[in-house]
Amino acid sequence: MTLITQSEIETEEEGEKLGKSLTPGTIIALYGSLGAGKTTFTRGIAKGMGIIEHISSPTFTIVNEYNGNIPLFHFDMYRIENANDLYDIGWYDYLDRGGICIVEWSENVPGAFPVDTITVHIETIGDNTRNIEIKTISKN
Repeated sequence: MTLITQSEIETEEEGEKLGKSLTPGTIIALYGSLGAGKTTFTRGIAKGMGIIEHISSPTFTIVNEYNGNIPLFHFDMYRIENANDLYDIGWYDYLDRGGICIVEWSENVPGAFPVDTITVHIETIGDNTRNIEIKTISKN
């Protein structure tokens, strides 16, 4: 599915729509350049999940946890250098906790995602305009 948004509000609204459809154990891998709207989209997902806490980028903490009917684990892999770092941050433990895992800078950990991961590519195509492509990783 490909979407075009014209503002930060629209980007958040598209994330909210996705957030309403998620089930425990879902992993979302976000891709996009700095400032593309990954955290904005995540804020919308959280809103769709009924989470009312302020959502911020976990750039320096690697992961932020938010409580809701389904917990949300928001990762930032910008500073992750290799697959061994995933063990250090407890990535595999988070996968077993039954929450929703959202990962910014997914391009830094290409082998970390299982089949059925939802991928979201956000591309800046204007000052406020974004092209958002949502897919599911398949075996093929």
